[in-house]
Amino acid sequence: MFKDITESARAAAVELCEKSKLVAGQIVIVGCSTSEIAGYNVGTNSNADLGIAVFDALYSVFNQRGIHIAAQCCEHLNRAVITDRAANAGWEIVNVLPTPKAGGSFAAAAYAKLQDPIAISEIRADAGIDIGNTLIGMHLKRVAIPLRLEIKHIGKAAVTAARTRPPLIGGTRAVYDGKLL
Repeated sequence: MFKDITESARAAAVELCEKSKLVAGQIVIVGCSTSEIAGYNVGTNSNADLGIAVFDALYSVFNQRGIHIAAQCCEHLNRAVITDRAANAGWEIVNVLPTPKAGGSFAAAAYAKLQDPIAISEIRADAGIDIGNTLIGMHLKRVAIPLRLEIKHIGKAAVTAARTRPPLIGGTRAVYDGKLL
């Protein structure tokens, strides 16, 4: 079971990078319910081993490309975010250590495995993967574009994804940079 889950997570991360045209230094927010992956309702059956397996799979893809991963905590930690200190662009650091039952297994894995982990109260990510309907939208930049990934599920959890783009300003005479769309 873990092999299929890690392969699906890795494939989703690769596809997100390609479709979003992510580059080194950008940030991906990940919301992940290990309960949903295992076929339970969100928040009811957190699984630390699944959290580690999914984190490792995603991190291997993003880290290789120089992309920062940010793990959204569950509602018990007010959806705080765990990331590496190098990704912090001035967001407020908060003092909390995520656990499988308060923060979630994925966030706990991120905190345990990142080189210099911090918890922050918010982030504005360039793209995101939502595994199990964890509602990552609050942590994306202002203009989010839904992505249709080939990977629709990781385990039993639904997978959705998004990228962002700068807001378009101006009117009918405005000219836009196609590389930013």
